[in-house]
Amino acid sequence: MEPSLQFSPSSLLALNVCLGIIMFGVALEIKPQHFIQLRNEKKSLISGLFSQYILLPIITVVLIFLLQPEPGIALGMLLVAACPGGNASNFFSMLAGGHVALSVTLTAITSLLAFVITPISFFGFASLVPDLQSEIKSFEISFLDLLLNMIGILLLPLAAGMLFNHYFPNAAFKIGKTIRTLSIILLLCFILIALYNNLAVLSNHIFSIFWIVVIHNGLALAGAYFFSKSIGNAEPINRTIAIETGIQNSGLGLVLIFTFFAGNSSMAIVAAWWGIWHLVSGFTFSYLIKKISFRTI
Repeated sequence: MEPSLQFSPSSLLALNVCLGIIMFGVALEIKPQHFIQLRNEKKSLISGLFSQYILLPIITVVLIFLLQPEPGIALGMLLVAACPGGNASNFFSMLAGGHVALSVTLTAITSLLAFVITPISFFGFASLVPDLQSEIKSFEISFLDLLLNMIGILLLPLAAGMLFNHYFPNAAFKIGKTIRTLSIILLLCFILIALYNNLAVLSNHIFSIFWIVVIHNGLALAGAYFFSKSIGNAEPINRTIAIETGIQNSGLGLVLIFTFFAGNSSMAIVAAWWGIWHLVSGFTFSYLIKKISFRTI
């Protein structure tokens, strides 16, 4: 059995609270018009959802077959790919000159549907890789267990945030940005501390996982961008779809790994490193794509 990261029950509780704050902050931006927008921007929304739900997992499965990583790393890649978009994506879309309203809408939809889509995506795409079936069975988890857990850690904070936004819109507007920024900082600090406390385990995995996550994330950004471009979407939409696909809620992945996968070290380091790296790649992609657009004007 692969070693697990040292992670106390109090640390898991803190991580769950951190994720709850993140989802509450996401919900403060969810408004009825984001779903009404489905009627007005069907192509861009369908493109974004296809990229998130189908393209990214397919890229992940192909990459697993090409690189042949150990099972723990492969499961970590699939779990991250099955998570909804991260709330930092809205900031990066603004920075890149993307379609910010579309970004918020996609984040809202994928976050609301994650309690059912994430288990379906993870188990469904993992079934395409024969070597992973016995690995998943060894953890003795079920779709129903995962679904019920997702309702508690995702759906309830989202519902609370949406209700708060509905009954106290002015307060939600005032605190929304602060909560979202604080939640990103808290999660990043949490990941860094957890990695520091597990340097011995980290040293055995980081060199293999470092480049796999960089390549995986890079293909997610590039693949989604060129997919959107190839079907004739406007440039701001291309940028937003790329960012929504490349910026994942890896904090959710970490919660699931420590709850259901016994803190599997390879899976946890994939999710933790993605959580750090996608901030670097998000800034880099946003800066470069904006710079290129200025040169072409």
